[in-house]
Amino acid sequence: MTSSAIAIMIAIICYLVLMLSVGIRFSRTNHTVDDFYLGGRKLGPFVTAMSAEASDMSSWLLMGLPGVAYLTGICDAAWTAIGLAIGTYLNWLFVSKRIRRYSHKINAITIPDFFAKRYHDSKNILTCIAALVIIVFFIPYTASGFAACGKLFHSLFGVDYLTAMIVCAIIIVLYTALGGFLAASTTDLIQSIVMSIALVIVLVYGTVQAGGLQSVFDNARELPGYFSLTSTYDGATHSASPYGLITTVSILAWGLGYFGMPHILLRFMATKEEEKLTMSRRIATVWVVISMAVAVFIGVVGLAMSNRGVVPVLEGSDSETIIVQIANVLSSHGILPALVAGLILAGILASTMSTADSQLLAASSSVSQNLLSDFFHIKVSPKTSVIIARTTVVVISLIAMFIARDPSSSVFNIVSFAWAGFGAAFGPVVLLALFWRRSNKYGAVAGMAAGGIMVFVWKYAVRPMGGVWDIYELLPAFLIALAINVIVSLATKQPEESILEEYDAVRAK
Repeated sequence: MTSSAIAIMIAIICYLVLMLSVGIRFSRTNHTVDDFYLGGRKLGPFVTAMSAEASDMSSWLLMGLPGVAYLTGICDAAWTAIGLAIGTYLNWLFVSKRIRRYSHKINAITIPDFFAKRYHDSKNILTCIAALVIIVFFIPYTASGFAACGKLFHSLFGVDYLTAMIVCAIIIVLYTALGGFLAASTTDLIQSIVMSIALVIVLVYGTVQAGGLQSVFDNARELPGYFSLTSTYDGATHSASPYGLITTVSILAWGLGYFGMPHILLRFMATKEEEKLTMSRRIATVWVVISMAVAVFIGVVGLAMSNRGVVPVLEGSDSETIIVQIANVLSSHGILPALVAGLILAGILASTMSTADSQLLAASSSVSQNLLSDFFHIKVSPKTSVIIARTTVVVISLIAMFIARDPSSSVFNIVSFAWAGFGAAFGPVVLLALFWRRSNKYGAVAGMAAGGIMVFVWKYAVRPMGGVWDIYELLPAFLIALAINVIVSLATKQPEESILEEYDAVRAK
């Protein structure tokens, strides 16, 4: 192993040890499932903002988004980023305070728990369906994170993909199972800082290596459709493909997904002071806008570097390793640059781990808390509940590792599908639960089921028809779920008076 490779490895190992130490530190604070899954509602405004956005962005920020921009230009990546930026802001503006207040009043510690207690669902049908939705969509989402880790070490050190993926997964599982929510949130804060540093270093260094900003812009302008918001670049034919209004609207619909993301909504629920969420919103929105803009431009810079022969020409899903390739070039300049390259690569790990840990917690809570305890009414002691929660984290991770065993899977595509699933199944239910007094459990059940099913139907049966039907599955599934929720709620009996009084009490604050 070369000296630069050793320096990179040292930087990454130091980072991983830090993550494990955080998990060990917080393992002593988890005395109940409320501590394990919601951290006792102790998050401050800065941790709330940065952990929410770090867990949101995942490896998609440092791998998927630059990879899309590298292959097809800024159009697809930019419209996706714009939709996400709008969704981020609106979610913080309208949902964060209301769900924090409501969940605190009804003592809900998970999203399925919130649905059941909001509608006084004594049979926990809502809990069961919501838990199944989380398991179905979060396991492959987590698998995409594990896959990103495997790709990173394989492309960097030539390490066997499967071995690298399993080792990284074990580390994520260890600190998550030990420290629970507070460990995940604290590591997310650290990881968001590492991600930010990595983005800035890659952008500056890559631009210099590509010949400067002018050279980067000149290269982009020479490629048909590459530097346009109304067309995309086709590398195979070296031509531009139109990006129509329907496609633009459907990509902007990525922002709708925020209203149904369990790992983000949990951050709102866990914040210590509701009033501080305004500050959290400003921090989160600024960070998201800047980080996504930088990530998109890194894809543009990366292609300019490829055209100058600085990094290899990347095709297909390999384009998602463009930041890894740039870090490789940086590491060739000596020990100190290699350590910096290690920090960049730790940033990719950070983006992956910050999402995977949150997803593991959400998925495990669905099994141990919502299914076993709430739905099947299996009563255990608080200590045993924490043990079950930790065991569930391990089991779900094993399933995710099995799914992630294929190195050719695309991080962007997996995340896109899971994002649509949560956005459509949970988004309309969350919005109506918080803002519509007349909504009831029947509408919530019907809407949730319709949203989850329609994501599969649209993606695999309708969208392949092409033409006007080639719309990102989140948009039609979200609208259909919203409509069914409203229709069924109006067609069935009005909520009980106790539910309405509870709703009015929350709204009056």
